[in-house]
Amino acid sequence: MQLALFIIVAIFTIGGALGVVATRNVVHAALFLLLSLLGAAGAYLLLFAEFLALVQVLIYGGAVTIVVLFAVMLTRSSEYPRITDNRQWPLGLITALVLSSVLGAAFWLTPADADAERKAPVFTDLASSLFTKWALPFEIASLVLLVALIGAIIIARQQNVVVTDDTSPEGED
Repeated sequence: MQLALFIIVAIFTIGGALGVVATRNVVHAALFLLLSLLGAAGAYLLLFAEFLALVQVLIYGGAVTIVVLFAVMLTRSSEYPRITDNRQWPLGLITALVLSSVLGAAFWLTPADADAERKAPVFTDLASSLFTKWALPFEIASLVLLVALIGAIIIARQQNVVVTDDTSPEGED
């Protein structure tokens, strides 16, 4: 049963990742990114890491994807030249194949510890680590997302400003 669930989650994750790099529409790429991030949350659930799955859905699946969509929709895409194709895609393909081969070999050649007992982390230890060791990076990431959203809104508002000519005399039609 767990293997079947893992295969389904893997299909969602890999399918979403392939959709991100294969589509030419940026909004569709953001939605494929959401699908891939939700697949990663499913993998966390299969590993009995419910807290990480919740964080994955709320922070990455929700906040990051919404910020990306806002940034894409609110910025002026007409100012940037259209990119029809990237000449470096063969290098990217070779890099992806090499990385996939190394990760696949590491996965298949590493012996599984069948005797290890799976258990969830103690939430008090997780909370103390999150609010002491990881508090500053978490706040920095949230500030970066906030600045990106505010920047997109400012750029979009500047685009919508209408310049009017008020130099005409007041009695003329």
